Order: sequence, then structure tokens, then C-alpha cells
Amino acid sequence: MKIAIAGTGYVGLSMATLLSGKNEVVALDIIPEKVNMINNRISPIKDEYIEKYFLEKNLNLRATLDYKDAFNGADFIIISTPTNYDDEKNFFDTSSVEDIIMKVKNMDCKAIMVIKSTIPVGFVEDMKKKYNIDNIMFSPEFLREGHALYDNLYPSRIIVGEKSDRAKVFANLLKESALKENIEVRFMNSTEAEAVKLFANTYLALRVSYFNELDTYAELKGLNTKDIIDGVCLDPRIGNHYNNPSFGYGGYCLPKDTKQLLANYNDIPQNLIWAIVESNNTRKQHIADMIMKRNPKTVGIYRLTMKTNSDNFRASAIQSIIEYLKEKNVEIIIYEPSLKENTFADCKVINNLDRFKKVSDVVVANRIDDNIKNISDKVYTRDLYSRD
Repeated sequence: MKIAIAGTGYVGLSMATLLSGKNEVVALDIIPEKVNMINNRISPIKDEYIEKYFLEKNLNLRATLDYKDAFNGADFIIISTPTNYDDEKNFFDTSSVEDIIMKVKNMDCKAIMVIKSTIPVGFVEDMKKKYNIDNIMFSPEFLREGHALYDNLYPSRIIVGEKSDRAKVFANLLKESALKENIEVRFMNSTEAEAVKLFANTYLALRVSYFNELDTYAELKGLNTKDIIDGVCLDPRIGNHYNNPSFGYGGYCLPKDTKQLLANYNDIPQNLIWAIVESNNTRKQHIADMIMKRNPKTVGIYRLTMKTNSDNFRASAIQSIIEYLKEKNVEIIIYEPSLKENTFADCKVINNLDRFKKVSDVVVANRIDDNIKNISDKVYTRDLYSRD
């Protein structure tokens, strides 16, 4: 089959890599540098498996800036463009998705559009009515930054938001390209599939928030957080995973998805969904307060990226903490090797690690690595397990 993929972020590029082993794949993007990198088999994102596949596999994959080139003759068009949350409208900005839908409609293209971008509950049905189309469905992705292709090769489940023969064809495309056997596949209506995505990510945000609030309690009461978490998580119903305290949840998905789900609850009774969003704000304020208790003159932020082996810091919790600290009139310096600029958020960037460590009174690190273990007396972290 010919498959077009609109958008080459974590979702789109991992999909393109996955499917191009057995299909013709054309990836569409609006950034010439990314298109050139993909065509030269250089991954524009940090992902071990994508980099490995680009180097070792014979992929039928090319990238283009021309949407007509990408869409013409395609059997499926996977839409994986960004849908950032608009805090003023209290809704996802789905304009990039709609732009692709309109382009496909105007081309009179018969391809089946499959939305992989995260969208509000009810979006597909709205699009069908708004544009008088039927060749569109939703299939949520469940990927981790830096492990996107791995999570497509070994998926926890495949969900397609339609009960139809074409939905089965699409699910089989994903199954045939995966390495995992006996993958759970579920077919459901588009609206339920959209809800699955938002509720799954909001539960993950709940779990992050729960262990963060446990940690806040232990920190202020002078208790050993690790002993408490170890004891709690020996209960098999809770499990010893996704339980390492952090500065808060961030990244591409959890902040915007929790806010979108809360917006979908605007006329529905709830307490918990609101609390998950607010808990993250409270945690970040608490972290800033604990840093200031050390009375630093200069606070060093060690990495804007919040996860190990990630090059992305969009919506990272540390950025909110930086804003809280700036209100305290403390000098803030940042160590982030992926930054080429000399400043970030009006803070000085120092990428000479030795100098950074020397001039910082407190080094703030969401996750510990070997680079700062020799200054542990300066480091403020809540990382207990040295893992995500």
C-alpha cells in the first residue's frame, strides 16, 4: 500500500519508520530541514530504534514538502500533526488537523484519513458533519518520548475508532509491521476511542501526581519517601512502576490532555479531574519553595529535558518552576546542551558543565546522572530510583 503521513514528530516519524518496512510511505512536513534529514536517513528526533532502523533497514520511505505528492494515490493518510492546548479557548487547537482534512477533501482524494493526533472527544463526528465526509477515523497512539518506534513494534494495544472492514485493514497494517505477537486489538466508535486516549493519559497524570503528593508529605514531615513508596508498591494492585517522584508531569501529552479532558467535563459532575490538573501546579510551586529554603543566590537548572535520553523539553515542569523562581529575584542559570542560544526564558545558559557547577549555589535536577553525582551536596532533586 501507499501510506502518507502528515507530520513527522514522535508519532508520525515512528509510524513512517514502522510501516515503510512493508509499504510505500511518504512523509509530509512543512520544515525543509526535517524533510532533508529524513531523506538522508538522519532522525530529526532522539529515538534509539528510529536511529537504528534508519541505519540498518531498507525502508521504502521518503519525505516531501508537497502535500499533493504525498497524498496522491495513497490508500491511507495518517494525520499526526500537533494539537496544542489553547488555554484561552480551553480546547485543543486542531487547526493543523483540519488543514490536512481540507487538503484531502479539495483533492477529491479517496484515501482513508486516520487521525493519530490527540483530539477532543467527539471531534471525528464533528468533522464528518462539518465537511460532509466519511473517509476519516481515529486511532489513538500510546507512545513514550524517545521510545516511540519501540512502542509501535511492541504495542500495549491497538485501538481503531471504527467498527468496519477498513478499520480491520488499518489494524492489520499495524500488526503486520509490529514484532510483538498476540497484540490486543479493539474496535469501537470514534468518540469512545477519543475518550480512551484522554482518560488513559489522565490516569497516568493521576499516578504521577499521587506519588508526587506522597513525596511532598514525606519531605515536609521529614520521612523517608523511598521506604514509603517501596512499601506501598509491594501491593500487586498498585505495582512497582511509574512511581518515581518528579517535579511534575510535563511533555507533549499529559499537560494538554488532562486540561482537554477537564474541558470535556464542563457540564458533568467531577472533582478528581480538576484535582489532577491543580495537583501538578501545586507540586511545582512546592518544588520552587523548597529550593528557596536553601537561600541560594544563584540557582542552576540542570537540564530542561525532564526525562532520561530525551531531547524534548516542551511543556516540561521545570519551566514553570523557573517562572516561580524568577518571582523570587534569584539569579537563574541553565545547563542544557541541546540549546544553541545563550539565553532561555531570560535566563543565562551556561553549557560549560564545570563552570555551571561551580557558580551554582543549588543545582536543580529532575533526574540524577553521573555528571552531577560529584556535587550531591549542591543538588536538589526528588529522584529516588535514578529512572524515569
